[in-house]
Amino acid sequence: MEIYRGLAIILGFLFSGQAISKFTHIPVPGSVLGMIFLTLALMTGVVKLEHVEEVGTFLIRNMSVMFIPPGVGVVVYWSLVKRDLLPISVALVVSFVLTVVLTAKVVELIRR
Repeated sequence: MEIYRGLAIILGFLFSGQAISKFTHIPVPGSVLGMIFLTLALMTGVVKLEHVEEVGTFLIRNMSVMFIPPGVGVVVYWSLVKRDLLPISVALVVSFVLTVVLTAKVVELIRR
């Protein structure tokens, strides 16, 4: 029963983030909003870690399965990818560097 409760909590936050994003037209994906809400709920104690830990661990362990559809999409649209390879590569490198730098800064800020 614990698994169902954890899944319901995670999906509830995902749904709430999607709904808020759609109805308020905030330029942030609903999944990101849901993740932020779940993080805040965990930090404030509204949601106990034990309630979502097992399902979260399962989802993280099986995350590779979730990369199959984008991989198939790249293969299907390879002609488009090949045509725009330079802009795609630049966007990937820039976003990777920004993610690493911002993550490091956030970790530094939190550790203080």
